[in-house]
Amino acid sequence: MVVTAGLAHLSAQSPNPTSATNPFFGSVTARLATDEALRLSLDDAIGLGLKNNLGLKEAENSEKAVQGQRNEALQAFLPTLTLTGSTGVHQSNLVERGFTPGVMKKFGYAGVSTITRDELTEGRISFSQTLFSAPVMATWKAVGAADRSADFARQNARSEVVQQVASTYLHAIAAASEVDNAQALETEDQLLLHHAQAAHEAGTASNLDELRARVQLQAQQQALIAAQNTLEKNLILLKREIGLDPGQKITLSDPAPFGELATQTPEELRAVAYRNRPDYQQLQSQAIEFKAIRTAYRGRRLPSLSFNGNYAISQVGGIGSHGNFAAIGTLSFPLFREASLRGDTDAAQAHLDAVAAQLDDLRGQIDLQVRSALLDVQATDKLVEVARSNVDLATRTLADETDRVNAGVDDNLPLVTAQSTLAAAQSNLVESLYQYNLSKFALARAAGILETQYRAYLGR
Repeated sequence: MVVTAGLAHLSAQSPNPTSATNPFFGSVTARLATDEALRLSLDDAIGLGLKNNLGLKEAENSEKAVQGQRNEALQAFLPTLTLTGSTGVHQSNLVERGFTPGVMKKFGYAGVSTITRDELTEGRISFSQTLFSAPVMATWKAVGAADRSADFARQNARSEVVQQVASTYLHAIAAASEVDNAQALETEDQLLLHHAQAAHEAGTASNLDELRARVQLQAQQQALIAAQNTLEKNLILLKREIGLDPGQKITLSDPAPFGELATQTPEELRAVAYRNRPDYQQLQSQAIEFKAIRTAYRGRRLPSLSFNGNYAISQVGGIGSHGNFAAIGTLSFPLFREASLRGDTDAAQAHLDAVAAQLDDLRGQIDLQVRSALLDVQATDKLVEVARSNVDLATRTLADETDRVNAGVDDNLPLVTAQSTLAAAQSNLVESLYQYNLSKFALARAAGILETQYRAYLGR
């Protein structure tokens, strides 16, 4: 019965995921609910998701944090200027410094107080800069690679948002199609019940036919309720992903897309993925980062050169001012820190080896994902073709059974069966179209071109 399929479809829906389990299911609410329904296209939904999705916001904030670390590392290359000013009273005990009254008497300063008091006012500007340091140079290269890695992580998050929002939008379209199909079948069942009642009253049909038609109508009403509930939950999830208030009414303006995909080989897609996938490029940047960190640790065995200087104007007790300065160049040679240096270098090498292993694994994973996605696209394309044929056959069967019932050749049991068969065929077609589009999304994501080419892959 149709009601069985409808309720099974409803119970199969998993609870709406939340940002507590995956930040890409959440968003920053950027638009409060209004009384007017908002028409939302797929492009509009993706655009809002790229602005407001929580997962992308977190990736962008992480990138900003890395950029801040890069600015901190830049300071090691820049000169440091410090301007200080001070004034105060200094009181000293000459006895404490060894100038006892006896000593003072020997120098002819008998009777002079051994407590001195001076007023000192001073302004000083200091300058320091590292002229050469191998660890500083390697650290700068490492933070540059970390910055690029964070940028690729942000790009990967953008692709995740596009896939998540588009998949949810397509799921909502499929749910809307289920509602439309259920409403159309409900209308047909109401007409069937009306005919069965008229035939029963005219004495040309039994009471069983009327009861059977009424049961079919109520079953279809249950299926419609289940489909409407599923659609509303999918719309709520979509709004949470793109920053709309859950109470905002929206209307999906795009129909279920369908378009054939040009034939592509795994080798072609794999080459595209190596050039475009952010996660692959992110790992490559991490490899550069850890290699630079290892170089920085090794560079601590080399000497470093720095320059420090200052110029000050001092005034003591209001007597007058005078200038003084210092210019100091420092060449530092590390003599022995071998245990620490070797430990840090070995740790950095371990991280580098781990990233190299991950890169090698990701190459194989990309090949696997591309080949699997291609197989899914081919299989779901054939499923759509078969589902379309089944809908056509079920429609023709229903038309034939309707004619037979209207002609009084048969009762309405075969007609009810034909309606259920058509309902199942229409649901299978909706699901097949949804799975076909999802498989094309997966293929574009595996190739690293989802954000730029999702329209082409949908055939829009």
